[in-house]
Amino acid sequence: MNARLARPPTVYAEFVRYAEEHGRSLQGHHHINYCVPLTPEMASIVRLPVNTPVLVRIPRPDTLRVVFKTWENEATVLDAIRDTVPHAPVCLAHDWMSSAVHTFVEGVPLSRTCRDITKADRALIEAMAEVLAQLTCVDGDVVPTLPPGWPRPPESQEFLRTVVEMTERDVRKPNWDRFHRMFERLGVRSGALMRLVGRVPRMAKRPFSLLHGDLHRDNVIVTKDGDPPLVFVDWELASFGDPLYDLAVHLVRTGHDRAQRNVAIAAWTKAVQQVSPEAANGLADDLRHYIAFEKALSVFPDVMRILHELERRPPKDLWLRTATRQVHSALTAAAELLDIDPVPPLAEIWELLQKWAGFVHGTPISRGRRVPVQWTPVQDHQPRPDFHDSSVDNVLADECRAPESRLLRGTAHINAVVVARVAGADTLVVVRRRTKGPERRNDSRMLDEPKVLRALEEEDAPVSAPRVLALGQGGRRRGSFSVQTYLGPSDGSAPDHPVDGLRPHEAESLVDQLRALTTVDYWALDMGAYGDFYGQLTDELADIVRRLPDEVRALAEGIGLPGHRQLQAILSRYTVERRTPTLLHGDLHPWNLVRTCDERFGIGLIGWDRARVGDPLYDLVRHTCLARTDDRRKHFMKRHWERSLPRHYTRGWLSDWSKYERLEIVRAAYEDLDHLVSGRHLDIPRIRAAVESYAWTLQAALAELNLEPRRDNPYLLRALPH
Repeated sequence: MNARLARPPTVYAEFVRYAEEHGRSLQGHHHINYCVPLTPEMASIVRLPVNTPVLVRIPRPDTLRVVFKTWENEATVLDAIRDTVPHAPVCLAHDWMSSAVHTFVEGVPLSRTCRDITKADRALIEAMAEVLAQLTCVDGDVVPTLPPGWPRPPESQEFLRTVVEMTERDVRKPNWDRFHRMFERLGVRSGALMRLVGRVPRMAKRPFSLLHGDLHRDNVIVTKDGDPPLVFVDWELASFGDPLYDLAVHLVRTGHDRAQRNVAIAAWTKAVQQVSPEAANGLADDLRHYIAFEKALSVFPDVMRILHELERRPPKDLWLRTATRQVHSALTAAAELLDIDPVPPLAEIWELLQKWAGFVHGTPISRGRRVPVQWTPVQDHQPRPDFHDSSVDNVLADECRAPESRLLRGTAHINAVVVARVAGADTLVVVRRRTKGPERRNDSRMLDEPKVLRALEEEDAPVSAPRVLALGQGGRRRGSFSVQTYLGPSDGSAPDHPVDGLRPHEAESLVDQLRALTTVDYWALDMGAYGDFYGQLTDELADIVRRLPDEVRALAEGIGLPGHRQLQAILSRYTVERRTPTLLHGDLHPWNLVRTCDERFGIGLIGWDRARVGDPLYDLVRHTCLARTDDRRKHFMKRHWERSLPRHYTRGWLSDWSKYERLEIVRAAYEDLDHLVSGRHLDIPRIRAAVESYAWTLQAALAELNLEPRRDNPYLLRALPH
């Protein structure tokens, strides 16, 4: 069955609308993709069972076209190769260029699990190269009709010349009027590509074959069932030509380092010898030419995409720094072939990008006149005599002007460090707001952070925690906010977190502060909601797993983690001793601890939004798990905690420690996998650090649950960060 234009059009159009409204969105570079089950009406058209998952692909209207295409319609390519490229997606129906329905490949894109390609497993690199090599046996009798004047095999030199000419025609020329001023300031001239046409070197003759044309991590699916282990998707840039070009594109766009390139080249060469030995003719000399030309040609789309993104929205400092490095790297790689001399330094590129953004979006707000801030105080918050409304006005105005270095981002909050007038003196404070995004799961047991901090202050508990100065709604940013004292350095620089472990006096101070929390009257914060604390945690974790996005749950199952029902059954086998409940911080990871100049404490506790009432043992266990505390320091903290607290807070703790530890290790396996696949919060250091060692976390969690990893697809485990 070939891909067909939708008939009848009303059924197809209704199915596409249904996918947009109810499908699971999978964002791509050039398309918005929706995974959705077939409706009965659409199933009858494409002749597949009802509820079969399919992929609806809709071109993104806001995408800048900076690629050349051999064939205009991807459906034409998929129709032609369906019998010769096993497991490639099948186009079931399409509405010419406006949308298409493809078969859905169950699995996860390699880019989701292997975000740092330089740490990819060797076997995975070899497998990608081997699958790519199989395309060399797909010859010209299979591919769609080629454009007029297309080079004829085995003229590899003519093929490379055609690639350069098409980049000039379809990428540079259509966008030059829009971007030429920036390119000229970066040292790239309008005739650079045409001069490059004349510099195409002599090359060995190789038979032409089908090319994928855009093989990077986003377009490699690691399948769930392992049959086959890897599938290539997104064939819209497919072409027909020299197979060395496809290998060069793969090496450059995937981002392999030198050692990984050598592994991939060796694997590709070995595999090619089995199917088309002539495809490797002249590889030693010609592959480096293709790589150099690919880097040179990539300057145009890479810089254009960045400039296009700058036009869409005002940039943040962090994004602009990354963009500056990307532009500099692209120019450096292309400098020799495009005669860029000299390559502008990073500072100059930064300034050019800033000017471009300023020209598009106008004068930043920090240069405009001061506009009064509108905000409303929270009614049940008692105003402080040392922090007046006028001080709140100034703080909220300065919040929007805080530089990136004074914006402290967490998974649930963003904190702006500014100067305020407190008790007649200039003092650093934090404006704390909830971040946008999905609401955090299982918040029903959490206490209100401002109320907890107020209770600590009113009871004069010996705990180093922020004081709440103001609560309100509004300001120049929407939503609620709190203004709190800042526990970091007095010069406003970033806090010093004990990410490499607590020092002996800091570990002692932390335990002493946990002991101090037992003196706080938690009844005013939580009226008798303690109950079976371990049972609460088990139910919450099972609920977290149940609510994970479909693609995360599918991947969890594929690597051996149990579903929510099985998980709850396993964890519910255990019970813990009932100890006197107390106020808990609830989330003592290293980034919620701050080294302070206060000699009484030495370490401060921030981020109280996960505070709750429960077993006093839990705070200590969770801290040692999140901080990955070494055995020696852990032993000291355990014993100091046991000696410091009355027995009714500690009885039975030794046998219960491993039960809470198991629960936290397993929790990390699910939560870190969610971050890994979704990409959310990977700019936050603690999330990034946890994700980078996910394979270790998974191994530990499965051991705690007495389960074995699933090996249906061995590359699924190899694709995880080690």
